[in-house]
Amino acid sequence: MANRHRGEVTLKADGESFTLCLTLGALAELEDAYEGRDILALAEHFSSGRLSSADAMNLLGAALGGGGHDVGEIDIARLSFEDGMAGLIRTLAELLKVTFGGTAPSPSDTGEGKDEPVPFPGNHF
Repeated sequence: MANRHRGEVTLKADGESFTLCLTLGALAELEDAYEGRDILALAEHFSSGRLSSADAMNLLGAALGGGGHDVGEIDIARLSFEDGMAGLIRTLAELLKVTFGGTAPSPSDTGEGKDEPVPFPGNHF
């Protein structure tokens, strides 16, 4: 089961559940895929509200590896996603939200009386 506090979400594809996570290694993989753009530039790129199919493939590959799956054994291009491409895009948006933030946790989530700072304010996930 995915642990949102660790930045994990679940993707359902081909009748299986996959854990997705953008670990530090996965983020470094994305930086390489995007010609060395740093993590802040990637967060800004992904928060634009526009996601190309190449973005989806890059995110999915990195996040599957970060979630502990052997990406070499998974034919990412041929996966059939629950709820189709819309389901994939919703899942990737949720992954970006739990990775980069977007809204501060409520006091009931943190057990504290005030909101915590948002790491990447202004994103649109």
